Amino acid sequence: MTSHLWWYAARAGGIVAWAMLAASVIWGLALSTKALGPKPRPNWMLDLHRFLGGAAVVFTAVHVVSIILDSYVHFGLAEVLVPFVGTWHPMAVAFGIVGMYLLLAVQLTSMLRKHLSKKVWRATHLLSFPLCASATAHALTAGTDRASTLLLAGIGLPTAAILGLVGVRLWKLEHPAEKPVRRIPPRPNPPSPAPSPAPLPRPRQRVDA
Repeated sequence: MTSHLWWYAARAGGIVAWAMLAASVIWGLALSTKALGPKPRPNWMLDLHRFLGGAAVVFTAVHVVSIILDSYVHFGLAEVLVPFVGTWHPMAVAFGIVGMYLLLAVQLTSMLRKHLSKKVWRATHLLSFPLCASATAHALTAGTDRASTLLLAGIGLPTAAILGLVGVRLWKLEHPAEKPVRRIPPRPNPPSPAPSPAPLPRPRQRVDA
């Protein structure tokens, strides 16, 4: 057990990181699709979305550091930062490295949202979908428990939820709800001015003969 402690820590950190990422994506889609209701969203809902994304970064760091400290496979900095450098499951590890960079890009731009244009932030935030796909591919192709029924079920159910919410989001983009037309009552015509009184006839002056 002690000899493989870092390997277990790395695997646990990776699984929790994927779970936090999936929860963040599901929560973000639930907010954007208004699946939680059309009422205005309180601040804690957006804060929870950011917290889940931040937790995914923290557990990804735990995953990477534990992999480096583990002596079972012997990963170095190059193997965890550059795709296809290592010889242990290079494709599976490459999925994880790409996912790590995409996660950092999404989280950093979210932190700097106030300083970025809405177009740039939205384009970067859409990387959450390839990020989720890359992280899922890494989870299913790396590690000794990738064939576990419990792990497959734990990945399959959130993935199905994400795909369902993405379908709802695309449907709403194709069929936007019509905004109610606000009818402005006609402006009443101003009252016509009262006619000015006719001038009084001037008295005739008397002319002496």
